[in-house]
Amino acid sequence: MPDLPQLVGAVILVAMIVYVASGGADFGSGVWELFARGPRGQQQVRALRVAIAPIWEANHVWLILVVVLLFVCFPAAFAAIMVALHLPVTLMLVGIVLRGAAFAFQSYAAGDHAIERHSVRLFRVASMITPMALGVVAGAVAGGHIRVDAATGAVAPGAVRPWLLPFPLLVGLMTLSLCTYLAAVYMTVETEGPLREDFRRRALVAGCAVGAVALPAAFVAHSEAPVIGVPLLASAWSVPFHVTTGVVAVAALVALGRRSFRTARFLAIAQTALILIGWGVAQYPFVLAPDLDVGNCAADPAVLAATLIVLGAGTVLLVPAFVCLYRVFKQ
Repeated sequence: MPDLPQLVGAVILVAMIVYVASGGADFGSGVWELFARGPRGQQQVRALRVAIAPIWEANHVWLILVVVLLFVCFPAAFAAIMVALHLPVTLMLVGIVLRGAAFAFQSYAAGDHAIERHSVRLFRVASMITPMALGVVAGAVAGGHIRVDAATGAVAPGAVRPWLLPFPLLVGLMTLSLCTYLAAVYMTVETEGPLREDFRRRALVAGCAVGAVALPAAFVAHSEAPVIGVPLLASAWSVPFHVTTGVVAVAALVALGRRSFRTARFLAIAQTALILIGWGVAQYPFVLAPDLDVGNCAADPAVLAATLIVLGAGTVLLVPAFVCLYRVFKQ
C-alpha cells in the first residue's frame, strides 16, 4: 500500500495530466490564432475564442492544485524549485496572468480598436511563451542539475544554468507542440465543414511535430539527464511503455485521417496521459532530482493526512462542477 507522500505525489501527477489535457489546449488555441491565415482566418479565430471562453479560467484550478500541494506537502522541494528556477517560473506565471488579462480586454474592448489589437497580440505571444516555460521547468526539475543540500535546503549556485540546458529546452518545445496538438484535435470536434478540415490538417502536422521533438528529447535525456533518462529508456518497463505510447499516438493520427474525431480526441488525451505518466514513473522517487525525494522532503505525516482528507472533500465538490461545466459548454 502506498504511503502518504506517494499518494500526494500521485495526486500531483493526476492534476498535471488534467491541466495539460485541458489548460494546455487553451494555450494551444492561442498559438493557432497566430497561424490563422487564408479566407477562413477570421472564422478560425472566432471558433477558437468561442471554444475556450467558458472554460479557460476554470482549467487553471489544476495548476493551482499542483502548486499548493508542492508548497504544503513538499516544502523543501518547492523552495528549491522557486529559487533555482525563479526565472522560468516567473515567466510562466506572468504569461498566465497577461494571457488572461489580454483575453478579457480583447473581449470587452468596447470598440477601442487599439486596445483590442494590442490585447490580441499579447494573448497570442503569451500563449506560446507560457507552455514553453512550463515544459522548461518540468525538464529542469527532472534533469538532475539542481543540487540541494538536504540538511539546510540551500540551492547550489548557478540558478540560470539548469534550465538553459538542451534537455529542459527540448521538453519545453515538446510541451508547446503537445498543447498545439491537443487544441487542434479538440477543435475538430468543436467545428464543422471546411473549418473542421482546417483543424484536422493542423492536428496531423502538430501530432507529427510532437513525435519529432520527443525523439531528440529522449536521446538527450539519456546522456544529459540520466536521473530520468536512464529509467525512461533502459528500465524493464520502458520498452512496452514506449510501444504502448507510440501505438496510441499513431492510432490518434489514423483516427484523424479517417475523420473519427471523437476517437482522435480520446486517443490524444490518452497519449498526453501516457507521456506524463512516463515522466512521473521515471522520475520517482525524486521530487527534485537527485537530492530531494518523497522521503526526505515530505512534510509531517499529520500535514499530509490532513491534506488528503481536504482533497477528498474538495473532490466531491470540484469534480461534479467540472463535469457540469463541460457537459453544458462542450460537445
